[in-house]
Amino acid sequence: MTVTIYGIKNCDTMKKARGWLDGRGAAYRFHDYKAEGIDRARLERWCAALGWETVLNRQGMTFRNLPDAEKQDLTTEKAIALMLKQPSMIKRPVLEAGGKLLVGFKPELYEAEFGA
Repeated sequence: MTVTIYGIKNCDTMKKARGWLDGRGAAYRFHDYKAEGIDRARLERWCAALGWETVLNRQGMTFRNLPDAEKQDLTTEKAIALMLKQPSMIKRPVLEAGGKLLVGFKPELYEAEFGA
């Protein structure tokens, strides 16, 4: 199974998720948005599968610091445009594993996906 974890290197939640994977010897590829960016097609797939409301991090400072006009009347297209412009607005981590998507880090969800 190919596993890719998407996020930003210095994010605390990313560190927890990667630590969990490392601690279990899980093989994965880390995709850093700041170094590698993110493509529209992938964001569109994630939003189609999970909804933009799940993928867009509205709790983070990047989103909260946007002008109110940019935060109002969000649609899938508008949310994707925001995330493409500033990938730090994507919730972290996003984990792709064997066709499944996990957003955020919850040890119990990772445990269910990867086992002991």
